[in-house]
Amino acid sequence: MATALIALSVVLIIVVLLVVWGISVYNRLVREREFVRNAMGQIAAQIESRWDALKSLIEATRQYAGHEADTFKSITEARSRVTDQSSVADVEQDNTLFGRAMANINAVAEAYPDLKASTVYQQSMGAVDKYEQQVRQSRMVYNDTVTKYNRTIQQVPSNIIAGLFHFTQERYFESSPEKAETPSWNA
Repeated sequence: MATALIALSVVLIIVVLLVVWGISVYNRLVREREFVRNAMGQIAAQIESRWDALKSLIEATRQYAGHEADTFKSITEARSRVTDQSSVADVEQDNTLFGRAMANINAVAEAYPDLKASTVYQQSMGAVDKYEQQVRQSRMVYNDTVTKYNRTIQQVPSNIIAGLFHFTQERYFESSPEKAETPSWNA
């Protein structure tokens, strides 16, 4: 009888320890996933600020070339909003639209030297450059956060809990030839 009680106690202690361990790992996975979402939220905030700076450029452009400014405005209205729930693909699509708008603005600025020399244009371009740098830094933070999260869900034994609760790997921002150098909008 005493042996059975001891065996039951040992089994109960092991079960309790496994449950506590499982809860601990689950909570760590949730915390790391939230860090990933927070990092994407930081990117979203920087992208929103970058688009706000672009709107200032559009207003400066409107004074010199109203018909081109309307085209830029339609690009900004067509873009999707990046949030903390957005994917890397969503951000990359937003960057494509942003790059297209900036290329159009640069073409207009070349055609209107007075626009390029205006204080509003120069200040707005400075703000765009500042936010572009912050987006790049936020992407690096995001990738670092994703690395930690992905590593945790792949390592034994936390991969068991990750699999049970459907934690999946997050995608990284990857370097491409177009992104290898910092864009210079003030060219």
